[in-house]
Amino acid sequence: MSTNVLRTADGWWVVRDERAVRIETQGVTTAELLADREAVREAEREACVPGKTGTPVADLAPLSPVTTPCRVVAQMVNYRSHARDSGFTGEIPPTFFRKASGSVSGPYDSVVRPEHVNFLDYEVELGLVMGAPLPVGTVVAESDLPSYVAGLVLTNDVSARDVQLTKGQFYESKSYSTFTPTGPYLALLEPQDFPHLLDLRLRLSVNGSPRQDRTLADMIVRPAQALTLLARFQHLDEGDLLLTGTPGGTALKAPPKPVEKIGALLPPALKWKAFFKSQSRNPHYLHEGDVVTATIATPDRRIDLGEQRTTIAETR
Repeated sequence: MSTNVLRTADGWWVVRDERAVRIETQGVTTAELLADREAVREAEREACVPGKTGTPVADLAPLSPVTTPCRVVAQMVNYRSHARDSGFTGEIPPTFFRKASGSVSGPYDSVVRPEHVNFLDYEVELGLVMGAPLPVGTVVAESDLPSYVAGLVLTNDVSARDVQLTKGQFYESKSYSTFTPTGPYLALLEPQDFPHLLDLRLRLSVNGSPRQDRTLADMIVRPAQALTLLARFQHLDEGDLLLTGTPGGTALKAPPKPVEKIGALLPPALKWKAFFKSQSRNPHYLHEGDVVTATIATPDRRIDLGEQRTTIAETR
């Protein structure tokens, strides 16, 4: 069974039910914590002692369990439902992009919309946290995953769609400060947990209204293959983060094919003006005061990454 770890300003904690036990470690970064697994195991043993009180989780203020700086890499269009929403047909080539690690924020921090962004979107994603170096050229089989992936985190790949589409700029549109809420938990996995990954269900709602709901079975490129493809050109280290794509249900959806064909005939300025005029009538984009809630868990809670709850704020 996985072990949930929580980070606060004054240290790391193992969480069991509604209680937390401090991990006695000198590790400050995620990579340093992962190198001190015996301290984690000791805290877990203590948390399992009958009658152990610990600290109420509700009294703790979680930070992102992924410390920065680190590499943050993401997969594009990696769920079949998202591919359909985005208008893709046929074979979809595996594609990766980078996000600035300065975009990583806590699980309950506000997401701050920059003043020039009008179409702010959400993307619940499963994050893989590396537990060992992944050298360029590595081939990762399914059975190798426990050797490279230490654990999982819940993330939201917040996206400025007007920047992304008009500039063709993934890095900028997804790298503003607070655009990668992460946590609350880092779920450290045991080898026997990995066969249960496809049972993980990703859910996201806005103001209580469900928007996204799919399991990893909807994935196109699964974790072992994704790491193999990424390792063709990218080295990863302990504590680095790979976001594995989002299911369908985001605010952004491709226009109907006839409309798309007409738009392709227009000059770029007119095309984008018409597109965003139509998008302005879409009520699913995020606005000030909206509350985004996300969860990732297996049905039996063998792996449960906790609940993330963020509020949309405006740049002041």
